[in-house]
Amino acid sequence: MFYKGPKDVQPMDLSVMMPPRPDSRWRMAKQLGLDTAVVRFYGEDEWWNFDTLARAKTRFADHGFSLDVVEDRPPMQETVLGRPGRDEEIQTVKTMLRNMGRLDIGCYCWVWTELPLGVLRTSDAKPDRGGSTVTGYDHAVMQRGGDHPAAGITEAELWENLQYFLDEVVPVAEDAGVDLALHPDDPPISPIRGMPRIVTSVDQYERILSLHESPRHGVTFCQGNFAAMGADIPSTISQFGDRIHFVHFRDVRGGPEQFDETWHDDGPTDMQAAIDAYKHIGFDGPIRPDHVPRLAGEAERDDAMPGYTDGGRYFAIGYMKGLLE
Repeated sequence: MFYKGPKDVQPMDLSVMMPPRPDSRWRMAKQLGLDTAVVRFYGEDEWWNFDTLARAKTRFADHGFSLDVVEDRPPMQETVLGRPGRDEEIQTVKTMLRNMGRLDIGCYCWVWTELPLGVLRTSDAKPDRGGSTVTGYDHAVMQRGGDHPAAGITEAELWENLQYFLDEVVPVAEDAGVDLALHPDDPPISPIRGMPRIVTSVDQYERILSLHESPRHGVTFCQGNFAAMGADIPSTISQFGDRIHFVHFRDVRGGPEQFDETWHDDGPTDMQAAIDAYKHIGFDGPIRPDHVPRLAGEAERDDAMPGYTDGGRYFAIGYMKGLLE
C-alpha cells in the first residue's frame, strides 16, 4: 500500500496532449480554459536535447501554458529486450531527465513492455452513438498476425531488464526532481503475438513500485487500462495514492481480450467516484482525456489518429470540468 491518508484538496491540472509548436490544438486548449500542457514531439529528431526542450517550454509559456508532462519516448527497445545498445539508450533517457529538471518540466510518462509492439487496436472506426466512431481491440484478431520478431524473451528477462533500467534512471530522476510515471501495457494482456508483457495488473504495479521506493517512481493512472484489468477504479486510486503522478481519464467497455473505447459519460466506470477518489488522495497533478470518439462528420486530419480527434476532446474536457465542480 502506498496511500498515506487524505490531503488538503488542490485543483487538478486539466490538460490535453499538444504538439511542440502552436496550431489549432493550442487554440482549442486556450479556448477551453486550459493552462497546463502535455507535449508529444511526433517524431522530431533528438527532441530530448536541452535546446529543443527549452524552445518547447518557452513557446508554451509565451502562449500561457505551463509545460508539465513529456509524453514521448526516446528509443528504448534494446533496453526492454536487454540487448547491446541499451546503455546508450539509457544514457539518452538520463540526458532527457536532467534537461527536464533544468527546465522545471516535472513529469515523464513512459512505457515498458508495450514498446516492441506499441499501443494496439484492431478496430479504428467502430460505430457508436449518433454516428460517432470509437477504437477497439480483439485479441483473437491480433493473434492471427503471428509471433513478433522479439518473441522468445521471457517474463523473467523483462523483469531483470526493468530492474536494470530503474537502477540507472531513478537516482537521476530524484536528482533532477522529475516524476517517472509508468503507463500500463495497452491492452493489459500477456502474451501478445508471442511477446510477454509485465505491466498488466495491479499486482504487477505493486511489484514494480516496490523495486524502488522512491516517491519519484510512480504511475500514469490510465483509467481505461485499469478498467480493462478488472480493477475497481476508486479503490485502486486510493491504493496507489501519492505514487500517481499523471492521469489518463478514459473508460472502456469489456475486458483485456476484447474491449471498445467509450464516450466519457457512457462507460461502465463511475467517473464521478473516480474524480472524488483523486480529490481524496490530494491529487493535484496533470490529468487529460484519452482515446476519445470521432464525432460524426468530424473532418479527417492527417495527424489526428483515431482516438485523438478534437471534437471528443472538447466534450471530454467539458465533462471533466462538470465532474470537478
